[in-house]
Order: sequence, then C-alpha cells, then structure tokens
Amino acid sequence: MRANFIFSEVWIGLRRNLTMTIAVIITVAVGMAMLGVGLMINTQVGLMKGYWDDKVEISVFLCKKGTAIPDCKGKAVTPAQIKALETHIKGTKGVKEVFFEDEADAYQNFKQSFSSTNKALVDATKVEDLPQSFRIKLQDPDNYQPVIQAVTGQPGVAQVMDQKQLIAPFFAMLDKLAFAALTVAIILVLAAALLIGNTVRLSAFNRRRETGIMRLVGASNLYIQLPFVMEGVIAGLVGGVFAAVILICAKVFLFEEIVGFFGGATAQLGWNDLAQTITITMIIGVVICILASFVTLRRYLRV
Repeated sequence: MRANFIFSEVWIGLRRNLTMTIAVIITVAVGMAMLGVGLMINTQVGLMKGYWDDKVEISVFLCKKGTAIPDCKGKAVTPAQIKALETHIKGTKGVKEVFFEDEADAYQNFKQSFSSTNKALVDATKVEDLPQSFRIKLQDPDNYQPVIQAVTGQPGVAQVMDQKQLIAPFFAMLDKLAFAALTVAIILVLAAALLIGNTVRLSAFNRRRETGIMRLVGASNLYIQLPFVMEGVIAGLVGGVFAAVILICAKVFLFEEIVGFFGGATAQLGWNDLAQTITITMIIGVVICILASFVTLRRYLRV
C-alpha cells in the first residue's frame, strides 16, 4: 500500500469538499465541546457533593428574649435547657458531632462570612442580635429527617434548619444542566455523523471514476476506502482540538469561578479530570468519524 497515494487522495478529498469539511469540523468541535462540558459538569457536581456532604450540618437555633417565634413565647433559653438539649442531641441516633455556638462565636462567624460581601450588614449587626445555636454533624447527611424531628419542639429551640435543604436545589439545577448539555451534545454528535457521511458520499461521487479504475486493477476494499476514512478522521481530530480549547476555556473562566464561590478549593475540577474529559471526547469524535465514513461507503460506494 503506497502511503503517498493515500495522502494525496486525502488531500484531494479535503480540498474538493472544503466547505463541507469546515462544516464537519465546526459541528464536531461544538458537539464534542458540549459533550465535554456535560461530562465536566457531572464530575464537578460529584466533587461538590462530596465536599458539601462533609460540611453539611443541622443548625438548631435557640430562643432569645423577646423573639417573635411562637415556640419561644418571648423567653430566652435557660442554661439548664441548653444542657438538657445538648444531652438529648448527643443521644439521638445518627448524630456524629455536636458543637455549641454562643453569641460571640456566632457574631465572629457571621462577620467572617459577610465582611467582604456585605459590610453594611456587618456594621449594622450587633453581637446580641445573633442567637446561640447547636451545630450538628450527621453520620449520614442524607438521613437528616430523624434528627430534625428529634430536636424540633424541644424546650428552648426556636428553629431547626438543615443546610442540605438549602443546597439541594442548587445541585438539582446542576444535574438538570448536565442532562441538558449531554442531550444537546448527543444531537450535535448525530448531526456531525450525518455531515461526515454526506462529505464522504460527495467525495466518493466526485472520485467514482478513479475508484472504478482502482477496482478494475484489483485494489482491495480497504485500500479504496482508507482515503475517505482518513478524511473523516482528520476532520474529527481537528474538531477535537478546537473542542479541547473550548473545554480549557470553560474550566478556567467558568468552572473555577463557580466552584470558587460555592465549593472551595477542595472541590475544584482538576486538570487531570479535564485531560481525561478531553481524551474521551476526542476518542468519541474520531470513532464517530470512522464509523460514519465506513457506513456511508458501504452504502454508497460500490466497490
């Protein structure tokens, strides 16, 4: 098999169908980029869930004097109630750790959380404005209902809040976003396969005389089909390179910003994860190009 002939045929095919080849490259790039973004979102959601599962707590806010919450009846929690409540929480099944946070600790945590984003709110808030609370870490963050039921209504308890309920809508949104990205990616991948098939079909039609002569002189099917398949592979590889650039930009300008705000450094999508995603998308893109070329040739190229 002469390599010079193969590469010359590939170059002729790409040059004759330049517009269609560019369309294939763009479609493959967009399709593989969308597929990669969907995979990155899935990976990122998994990392963030693991990060937050370790930090999810149940906050038990205690009554303050004059509070409008009906369960408190305007009375502040007493030291005896705090002690009894702590003992009750520690004895509840599913509780891993319990931390007590007084008003001074609550103010310091509040100040640390909002000093950079809402300084006016921090300046207007006093230490006595914040309630005392218990922070409960769970053995299984998904099994929070029994603990909430055991604490709700206890003497001195004003309000019970599970942080998982606050972040659950965010993760649900990310799951839907990942599903939508993968759905669009599948559609674009199918469109790329059809475009590749049409490109190969046009190339085969334009060179039907040459392929007919090759057939008459005894050339094998693989020898005749290989230039067309390589055209699709080249288009897939070039599209994959563009997709890789898009995914790198998405990680730097999108994922790192989002995770820096919601998840922290330990939940950051790593470069190894990105490299794995790029590798998967490029392999899928090339395989699709090869399969589309072979299927089209078997149907339209009479060899």
